[in-house]
Amino acid sequence: MQVSLRPIHDSDLPVFFRLTNDPESVRMAAFTAKDPTDRDVFDAHWKRVRALPGVRNRTVLADGDVVGNAAVYGDPGEREVTYWIDRAYWGKGIATAALRDLLAEEPERPLHARVAADNPGSRRVLEKCGFRVTGHDRGFANARGEEIDELVLTLSS
Repeated sequence: MQVSLRPIHDSDLPVFFRLTNDPESVRMAAFTAKDPTDRDVFDAHWKRVRALPGVRNRTVLADGDVVGNAAVYGDPGEREVTYWIDRAYWGKGIATAALRDLLAEEPERPLHARVAADNPGSRRVLEKCGFRVTGHDRGFANARGEEIDELVLTLSS
């Protein structure tokens, strides 16, 4: 399967909205919007993050189809990566390939990531791309309605 990244198009947003409403994906991501079904909040979020300077937002394509998004954001020295892949494509190496491509576009290091401690798939993606666990934290996960353990990972070089 051919994985590629491109800038986000307005036509990608309905796909992203659908992806962020898949119950299993939302549970695994854990740290989501309070109400992922609120389209107005979703649209306002994407309008804001697409306008922020220094944010590298990308659409993830698999064989030309929109299957998710990936981004690098944050202040220098504190930049983080995030990604969301359609659950139908989990376990196929797409998230790893997309993250590798994103990291190749982003020269700044260190980069950080956070993942729910009980999300081994996302942790594996990050570790395959060179991230290492550098800390533990707890945070309120809107998708689960409670505080959960999370891992902090860092890519140093």
